[in-house]
Formats: sequence, C-alpha cells, structure tokens
Amino acid sequence: MTTGAEISPKPNLRVADATPSNWVDRWAPSSWQPYLRLARLDRPIGTWLLLIPCWWSMTLAQLNSSDHLPNLWYLVLFAIGAIAMRAAGCAYNDFVDADIDGRVERTRNRPLPSGQVSPGAALVFAGLMSLVGLAVLVAFNNFTIWLAIASLLIVAIYPFAKRFTSYPQLVLGLAFNWGALVGWAAIKGSIGLPALALYAGCVFWTVGYDTIYAHQDKEDDALLGLGSTALQLGEDTVPFVGVMYGLAGILWLVAGAFAGAHLVYFLAVVLVFLQMSWQVSTLDINNPSNCLWRFRSNRDVGLAVFAGLVADMALSWFAGLS
Repeated sequence: MTTGAEISPKPNLRVADATPSNWVDRWAPSSWQPYLRLARLDRPIGTWLLLIPCWWSMTLAQLNSSDHLPNLWYLVLFAIGAIAMRAAGCAYNDFVDADIDGRVERTRNRPLPSGQVSPGAALVFAGLMSLVGLAVLVAFNNFTIWLAIASLLIVAIYPFAKRFTSYPQLVLGLAFNWGALVGWAAIKGSIGLPALALYAGCVFWTVGYDTIYAHQDKEDDALLGLGSTALQLGEDTVPFVGVMYGLAGILWLVAGAFAGAHLVYFLAVVLVFLQMSWQVSTLDINNPSNCLWRFRSNRDVGLAVFAGLVADMALSWFAGLS
C-alpha cells in the first residue's frame, strides 16, 4: 500500500523497544512488516493496555447485573476493536510525529521516519483501520456507538499534547481509557458511577505507567523542547508514580464497591497494588531497560484484575447454587 511518491521499503529495521523475538520480525512477510510495525503488532503492550479497561468495565457491569460469565462475543469484539483502533491511532500519531520520531533514538526506526511507509500510506492505513473499528462498534447499542465516537476528539489532540503541555500523559490517560466508559455502556446502555470511578482510576494508572515509559526519551525530548511528566518531575518521579498508582487502586476499589463486587475482586486489586508497589520501589529512572520492563508489567496488572472479576462472577454464581 503506497500513495504519493513511491518509497522503497527497508526491511529488517527492528524498532528499538520491540522484543528481539517478536513475531512480526521473525515470521511476517517482509512486505507486511512495515504496516504491522506501524500498527505496533511487534509491540502489543499498548493494545493490551487499551483493551484491558474495556474488559474490566463490561465485566464489572455484568457482575453488577448478576451475570454468571463475561459475554464472550463482546470480549472478542473489544479485542478486535482495540487492535484496529490502536493501529489507527498509532498510524495517525506517527504521521503527526514523523519529523520528531526521526530525531529520537528510540523511534528513529519507526516505519515513517525510516522511509518504510510514506505519510500518505500511513493515513490510508489509519483510515482503513478506523473502518474496522467502526464495523465492530455498530454491533453495540446506539449510546455506546456515540460514546465511543466522542473519544475521537481527545485521540486527535493527543499527538500534539507534548508540544504545549508538560503533562501529555494526562491527555493520553483520558484518551486511552475511554473503554472504561464504553464497556459499561455496552452492557447497561448508560454510564454509571462504577464506570466513572473505574475510568478515573485508569487515568491515574496510565499517568503513572506512561511517566515510567517517558523516561526512556527524556534526553531527546529535552533537546527537542517537548514536554513530558518525566522531564517535569525528574527525581520526584518515584513518589509521583506511587501517588498515581495509589489513587488508581483506591478508585478501582470504589468502582467495585459501587458495582456490588465481592471479596475476590477486592483481593485481586490488593494483589495488583502490591505488584505496582514493586514497580515503584525498584524503579530506576536512569535505566531505560528497567523502565521498559516495569512499564510492560502493567499488562499483568490488567489481566490479574480481569481474572479477579471473572472469578468474582463465577464464585457468586456457585454460591447461589449452594
């Protein structure tokens, strides 16, 4: 897929923060690799972190409705939607940031700055992936459709945030966790207090983990005059991330209480808070590998809370049979 001037692909340009064993670099056809990299399928952690609030929210809504198991079809739909919208968002973000990415060590091998994909092709790809997301969205109720569409304004603003604020991580949190509202709406057809508390908690969570992530680029960001919480906070990062994670955990507990969750969910949140405490207590902001490892571990936080929600539903059903 190309538009405008033809750009010769440069194969085997692995992006710096992709794992050496990722399936795109190892197994995907070379002609597909630039677009799979553009979609971040060589680095799926972002897709997980976009998907998890959706799964949490819909499952919390079903728990509130006394359902016995999560809606498997909705889980699949949200997964497809997260992959597609993550791909669309990244292609758009890379189009906006192509010049900046070419001057940052970690991102210079991304498909646009490295010449693997043209700017026009990136926009076409973003449009196609958005259509996939729309196709998923129409399977839900009308309120959910319009609620999801409302997120596009924040998504459109996010790539520019680092140009005018020192807190782009907050903008990312507002955009990235919209699924915490959408998942609840998909089940209930409205927004409830549990969804609002969950969303707020997820925003704090994202500000925390993306501050960790941003420490990988702080030297380049400073030279380019870009803003980030990593630069703004410096050595105060560790207590700041601790506060963000603490607020996230409290709000997740509040969301569960509002929704009528049971002990197993609250235990899951407490356990993941211990993992988040490990992130904070062992964080070395001057070691990019240390930061990347702790950032990626937030997928496990998300899956553990989701497992707690599913176990809560199942145990509640089993207790009702006894």
